[in-house]
Amino acid sequence: MTPQIIGPEAEARLDWIALTEALAAGHALPPAEIADSFLYRGEDTLLTRSAWIDGLGLAVKAATVYPGNPANDRPMINGVVNLIDDVTGQLAALVDFHLVTKWKTAGDSLLSARMLARKDARRVLIVGAGKVGHSMIDAYRAMIPDAQVTIWNRSKGAAETLAAETRAEVAGDLAEAVAGAEIIATTTMAREPLIRGEWLTPGTHLDLIGAYRPDMREVDDAALKRARLFVDSRKTTIGHIGEIQIPLDQGVITEADIVADFYDLPSGRYARTSDAEITIAKNGGGAHLDLMTARYILDAASQGARA
Repeated sequence: MTPQIIGPEAEARLDWIALTEALAAGHALPPAEIADSFLYRGEDTLLTRSAWIDGLGLAVKAATVYPGNPANDRPMINGVVNLIDDVTGQLAALVDFHLVTKWKTAGDSLLSARMLARKDARRVLIVGAGKVGHSMIDAYRAMIPDAQVTIWNRSKGAAETLAAETRAEVAGDLAEAVAGAEIIATTTMAREPLIRGEWLTPGTHLDLIGAYRPDMREVDDAALKRARLFVDSRKTTIGHIGEIQIPLDQGVITEADIVADFYDLPSGRYARTSDAEITIAKNGGGAHLDLMTARYILDAASQGARA
């Protein structure tokens, strides 16, 4: 087997809605075995994330984090996703790291929004003006072509730049923007909550993306207590991510308050039950989602090549 090399050029063949369907199908298969490892040299890090799903295959995502690279005009994070055949154990493809990460991250939250946002939702608020925010605008517009997108960022200049690139509006006051939104995506590096539960209006759906460390949070306790709470994976959020674990440790919520994760999609539990309820979905990522995304990218790229 000669492994395929899938680079950024494959993006032209990808579709956000098709990716969410692939992610849903992946969660109908046996639960993934996942493992992470870390190696350090001073400030530099090698992170390896591995996943094996019986019937889909294996993935090893190796990422290097070199904080000194930006000073030399190089990306801080680099890597590759090794996609391995489930039957033979042979290398099937090397898939561009940044392509997988971009589509996995936004596709994860788009799947949540497809399941949990009100069907008539049109007003979208993006909190944070980085690359993930840009990806989420593209993803939401695949679901809602006439979405009315507003961007809020601590630095208004960054929000204005992203708004100009994406035909969006810029929010001045965060509380007002939250109150006026029907779908909210938080894509920040906040260590203290930005979104307050008292600002939320009935029927709002929030995709929480940015807080990925044990000491990070983007919404406060009141938001969690007002909402029905979902996660993409209990295994990669409970015990790992501050957005979930800090309120668990403090007794604000219990594990029973997590209604469902993506492995509950086949049963129908990962769903909105009324137009008035507030829903929150925490995007924790995980190597199993890298595997599902890389497999989707390989299939889409192969179909394009045959066409």
